[in-house]
Amino acid sequence: MSVPLLAGLSIVPDHPDPRQCAELADRIRQWGRELGFAELRIGPARVPEADRRHLDAWLERGSHGDMQWMADRAALRHDPDALVPGVQRIISVRMDYFPPRTRRPAAQLADPEGAYVSRYALGRDYHKLLRKRLTELGRRIEAEAPHGYRAFTDSAPVLEKALAQQAGLGWIGKHTNLLARGTGSWFFLGELFTDLPLPLDPGPAEDHCGSCRACLDVCPTQAFRGPHDLDARRCISYLTIELKGSIPEDLRPLIGNRIYGCDDCQLVCPWNRFAEVAAEPDFIARHGLDSASLVELFGWDEASFLEHTTGMAIRRIGHEQWLRNLAVALGNGPATDAAREALAARAGHPSALVREHVAWARARLDERAAGRLAEPPAIPVKALTRAPVDPAARPASPPASKDGTAGEPEDPTTGS
Repeated sequence: MSVPLLAGLSIVPDHPDPRQCAELADRIRQWGRELGFAELRIGPARVPEADRRHLDAWLERGSHGDMQWMADRAALRHDPDALVPGVQRIISVRMDYFPPRTRRPAAQLADPEGAYVSRYALGRDYHKLLRKRLTELGRRIEAEAPHGYRAFTDSAPVLEKALAQQAGLGWIGKHTNLLARGTGSWFFLGELFTDLPLPLDPGPAEDHCGSCRACLDVCPTQAFRGPHDLDARRCISYLTIELKGSIPEDLRPLIGNRIYGCDDCQLVCPWNRFAEVAAEPDFIARHGLDSASLVELFGWDEASFLEHTTGMAIRRIGHEQWLRNLAVALGNGPATDAAREALAARAGHPSALVREHVAWARARLDERAAGRLAEPPAIPVKALTRAPVDPAARPASPPASKDGTAGEPEDPTTGS
């Protein structure tokens, strides 16, 4: 049985014509650029055995914490065909997300009265945007070559970083984020599963982390057991987003002013010196959340929280967790009158979770005011500088490589 393809051509799934498949693949890349994807690669519909073993060992150690859904659906993560029967190729895409025109991350982290929100969450919820664009990509392909497809972006049991690495989109860094040479890691991933036998792009991508361990050493909670081994139970992103209950007391002081996620391992990564700001306007920071104060955000009632986070990823944690996180951050900050008054106003909150963290924060500020607790530690601002700059401030072309050719950046992990 043949499937119509491009201008009356046909493709026989068992015996595909390489020229026709290559023509379609080129069109797919063109559509990807038109839809705002910074890069698109076509990879095999399989997860390497090493990645399957790594996931199983990670789950066995309990590193997923309370994210039981990761263990429950591990079999589907192992096998893309079990998730989408008949899948032959996985189209992996990336979209840059670092928002333009925002306060520098290091400056916000260094402000003990400021609230730090992970850069990916400052704009529109990426799940909605990427899924919509991927679905449109699937429809464009379908108009030329009818096929079965499903779009995913961090919303299904898909080992997307392993699949992206297989497709040559980048390599998994020691901080467990995907890194792309000449691009860094400030991007989202998405996948389009298809039953078309498209030609594969060269892969997997080579690892370029070398001996660098900056991301492992900078982690505020020391959540890394070693390279590629993140204990989610100590990760600030997990503690402020995925954990629904009480944050362990020994970890609260280490969270600092980070109220939703953490970017330190990316901010310190040498490869992010090559990162780009997002071209997508939906990722522009909303409601001044890139430079907001802790007291201001702690004052939001539930209606204000819902209003200000409409269409944003932040909304998923709910108002109760929002207040919990802010209470911890206030407890880690200076004992100002504004902070103490804000906490006192929430002391009788209906939520036991909020009351617990407010009480902890008030006790911390009392100790700090009495001189029994040191001031918050200084953030290593100089180290946390690997953030993108606006295109106007960047050179017209990439830096020259070691052999003098333009367009390929030198390996920043070598110290050259």
